[in-house]
Amino acid sequence: MISLYNKNAVIYGAGGSLGGAMAKAFAASGAKVFITGLHLEKVQKVADEIAASGGFAEAAQVDALDEKAVNDHIAAVVKKAGTVDISFNAAWNGVVQGVPLTEISVKDFITPIQMAIQSRFITAVAAVKVMQKQKSGVILNLTATPGGIGYPCTGGFAPTCAAIESLSRNLAVEFGICGIRSVNIRSGGSPDSKVFRDAIESKPDLMKNILSTMEGDTMLKKMPMMADITNAAVFLVSDMAAKITGVTIDITVGTTEGLNYRVGLPAFNEFE
Repeated sequence: MISLYNKNAVIYGAGGSLGGAMAKAFAASGAKVFITGLHLEKVQKVADEIAASGGFAEAAQVDALDEKAVNDHIAAVVKKAGTVDISFNAAWNGVVQGVPLTEISVKDFITPIQMAIQSRFITAVAAVKVMQKQKSGVILNLTATPGGIGYPCTGGFAPTCAAIESLSRNLAVEFGICGIRSVNIRSGGSPDSKVFRDAIESKPDLMKNILSTMEGDTMLKKMPMMADITNAAVFLVSDMAAKITGVTIDITVGTTEGLNYRVGLPAFNEFE
């Protein structure tokens, strides 16, 4: 089992399904997790679940877009725990998708880019200032398939992903000399995440077709589950990945390397 013992992780947006899953995975691997979100009751619920499983978690209400709130929280974590070893931002970005670029409003297109970069910049810089003194630390970010391949009707989400990946690289380049690593995970979307579960429940027929198409785009004909993302994350922030930095780890099941929907046609079956 990969160990994160003696590591302190700060997680933003931990009230969401993936942010919460990441917090639980880090805690299960031994890290002390300091989880934040806009709604305290949501992150407190995650903290209680972690505590019930024998882990350490402390919840706080923090707006990842508020520089002062983020800096104050980081200072409180350092005062209590001594270090900030991991910073992960899963805060909501206000994404609007499913609309052609010719029909989406300027506001809906720009909002996720602005929100995502502002919050990732604020939280990363706050962590880096602490990590520079420690001479160690990991900044982890998360993007999705549109960060690596053209994907229609993704609105501002595609440039948002590309911007986060660029920021992640630049953090690695600028602060690697201080012993700080910056890595990004590019996910293909997890059917067991809350956003997918809610969509499946409200529009089962539509989502069945959408999920089938998304699975068809992958090389293994399977989409990554949240556990696939958290397993990779635990490894990336651990000492076992001590020499991995400045890169995006692709967990889109091969989608960004080549759309595989044609495999399975009669012309290919002769090779089976």
